Amino acid sequence: MIPLPFFSLIDAVLQLYVFVIFVMVVMSWLLTFNVINRHNRFVDSVWRTLIALTEPLLRPIRNVMPGLGGIDLSPLILLLAVFFLREMNWWIAARIAAR
Repeated sequence: MIPLPFFSLIDAVLQLYVFVIFVMVVMSWLLTFNVINRHNRFVDSVWRTLIALTEPLLRPIRNVMPGLGGIDLSPLILLLAVFFLREMNWWIAARIAAR
């Protein structure tokens, strides 16, 4: 039997990933509008870390989605998938706890 704190840990990791996606989206806007630039070492290291964490999941979504003329909706699709996984996580935890 899987203990309930295990499901809480999974939920916390997924919530942290939601935060990473939001930070990546906001930072991409800031880079696009030249509010910040990647010539700063700190900005570049944060950007590279965010890309390393999000791109492996965003790339397959971008490959499947049709082009929308410069609008990238793949982070939105990824957020929906993460929210679905969080709900499924708690549904499974409730089913196991009900036994």
